[in-house]
Amino acid sequence: MTPGTTTRRRRRPAVAAALLAVASLIISGCAGAGALGLPEGARVVTIAIVSNPQMEDAIALTPRFEAENPDIRLRFVSLSENEARAKITASVATGGDEFDAVMISNYETPQWAENGWLVDLDPLMADTPGYDQDDFTPSIRDALSGPDGHQYSVPFYGESSFLMYRKDLFAEAGLTMPEQPTWPQVAEFADRLTDRDQNRSGICLRGLPGWGEVMAPLDTVINAFGGRWFDEQWNAQLTSPEVRQAVQFYVDMVRENGIPGSAQAGFSECGTQFSQGNAAMWYDATVAAGLVENPEESQVVGDVGYAPAPVGDDGRPSGWLYSWALAIPQTTADKGPEQVDATWKFLSWMTSKPYQQLVGEEFGWTSVPPGARQSTYDIPEYIEASAAYAPQTQQAITDADQENPTRNPVPYTGVQFLAIPEFQDLGTRVSQQISAAIAGQQTVDEALEQAQNYAETVGETYQEQEGVNP
Repeated sequence: MTPGTTTRRRRRPAVAAALLAVASLIISGCAGAGALGLPEGARVVTIAIVSNPQMEDAIALTPRFEAENPDIRLRFVSLSENEARAKITASVATGGDEFDAVMISNYETPQWAENGWLVDLDPLMADTPGYDQDDFTPSIRDALSGPDGHQYSVPFYGESSFLMYRKDLFAEAGLTMPEQPTWPQVAEFADRLTDRDQNRSGICLRGLPGWGEVMAPLDTVINAFGGRWFDEQWNAQLTSPEVRQAVQFYVDMVRENGIPGSAQAGFSECGTQFSQGNAAMWYDATVAAGLVENPEESQVVGDVGYAPAPVGDDGRPSGWLYSWALAIPQTTADKGPEQVDATWKFLSWMTSKPYQQLVGEEFGWTSVPPGARQSTYDIPEYIEASAAYAPQTQQAITDADQENPTRNPVPYTGVQFLAIPEFQDLGTRVSQQISAAIAGQQTVDEALEQAQNYAETVGETYQEQEGVNP
């Protein structure tokens, strides 16, 4: 996850202006281009994008791209994370042609590539001088590839997860963050640092329903505790002792030491609370560091330390692996090569090395999209601005192993998600049960009993397909 919808106040006017500039472009392709006063043969490119700070930057910089490409006009459809997943999936899966480009992740990309829903981007990258596909972080590049090894989406940013903590509060309390914290240690720290009289929570963790919201951090806790969704024979394991212990641990910590309203808190809410000094720790996406260290958005700049994702007793790395990336649906190719070329011009611009430099110069170096390109970490200004967290980010992305996410073998891949088509629905249903437990509407056992029923239905389907005897 996966980041949500934190708004940057300082750039709202610029973003609003950019949005107004494209709001009237309510069509895709070249239809109606003349009516918009565009040159003959000009193209309108419609992009479905997730609304978060880095994507807001891209929208704000749209006039730069259009000035360099006067025969292309961009239209953004900016959506919240959960809404984007639903609308983009529905469009691409049913052959809808309203979007020329879509923002997806390493969950969708391999599956949709195998289904033939996406354009192979390898030829386009090879024909783009200076684009440098080999500069992409290897683990991110591999995660955005199809079964044939070709890339079907290009990363806008890449992330893992880590633990952010207030160094000043730890020092005041006489606490020391270990080089590799365990979850029980984190729970102890949270209990020590919660101070309701000071409006301070010990930790912020997501509780908002959504497979990319509460399930993202919770799945890494389940993995750390030795749990898994299914065993090798696709038998559901959500009521196993390991999963029960992990979920009870998570729910208890959120209820006792989390922020108020945790059952409806996602990345955005946690980011706001932590940046305003209302939480002592925050376990979430590595991309959050750019928000935390931005002096125009955060009150805790310079006071934050970064530790690896907490682990269980076996010490296995437990950080997730994720990338928001851009892809071209096959329906865009059906409109003709000119539409693909126009779309790729923008995608390659938004994911290029010069774009990284442009963002740093315009919005500050902590705003540069991290994790996607190795060369980002060679930019002197970025090295200086990100010294507190860049090495930890790179290490976390390197350590994440979505091919072997759990202590015991499993028939699926993915750290904070299961790379199967059913997980969008399964993960969302289970997340609703977990959020209800966090809200105190039911017990963890009740939540997991229902979650087990959902998982068993999915598992039985795979057992039938593979001829597995449960």
